[in-house]
Amino acid sequence: MKAESINAFYSATQDVFNLMLDLGVERGEIKIVDGMVSSKDANVILGVTGDLKGTILFSFPADMTLEMVKIMSGMEMKTIDGFVSSALGEVANIIGGNAATNLTTHNYICDIVPPQVIVGQYESLSLANKNALQIPLVTDIGEFAINIFLTEK
Repeated sequence: MKAESINAFYSATQDVFNLMLDLGVERGEIKIVDGMVSSKDANVILGVTGDLKGTILFSFPADMTLEMVKIMSGMEMKTIDGFVSSALGEVANIIGGNAATNLTTHNYICDIVPPQVIVGQYESLSLANKNALQIPLVTDIGEFAINIFLTEK
């Protein structure tokens, strides 16, 4: 996986969190994950098609998810319900769209598939038979991860 792919999603995440949530995002140490990833309380799966194909998995803890929705909507939420899931899916969708746009500067033409939100912590999720890159990210309201399972067409 090329650095352009990773940077496209990291940069898009920084931009969206800055614009929508007024939060900075710092990257931790990137690591390779062997096909199975541990999930958090709220997970969003985005499919990627085109010159790159695969899956992006965003994993958030519950408290961070609820705080994100509070910042965006002004409403205090107690649980991850349909409204919260929809808002989280939309954040991931915007990040994915921005990343796809960022990839065009490196001559990759990609589209994203509408997000799927999975609520609940699972021991592991299998999204690919190959290795993935996990980008741990830190904000003032919590830590989350982006797992990138992409291959070139």
